[in-house]
Formats: sequence, structure tokens, C-alpha cells
Amino acid sequence: MERLSDRKLEIFRMIGEGLTSGAIANRLLLSSHTIDTHRENLKRKLELKNSGELSRAAVQWVLENG
Repeated sequence: MERLSDRKLEIFRMIGEGLTSGAIANRLLLSSHTIDTHRENLKRKLELKNSGELSRAAVQWVLENG
């Protein structure tokens, strides 16, 4: 996780909390497209294959790091 910027970590946490891209965008005052780009970058940086793996990893991280 230390490879992630503060913004990406914030978005990763919100994904782990179950928020949709639209809800994250609204909360951070960004576009859904920007959040989708962050999601793709997160998958690449964390070497995850798909959105399901990203969601599972994010939920696990939230559970472990509260």
C-alpha cells in the first residue's frame, strides 16, 4: 500500500467501504470517469486482474486497517 498516493489510498478505502464510483465521485467532487481511471490505475499498481479482485482486496484492507 505504500506504493499508493494519498488520493489513491483514499479511493481504495472507499471502494472497500462499498461505495460505487459515482458515490466516490460525488464525495470527492470529481467525475465518475476520473474515479474509473483511478480504479484502473489501482488494479495495475496492485497487479489485480479485474474489478472483483480490486473490491475484495479493498474490503480486506478496510477490515484489517479499519
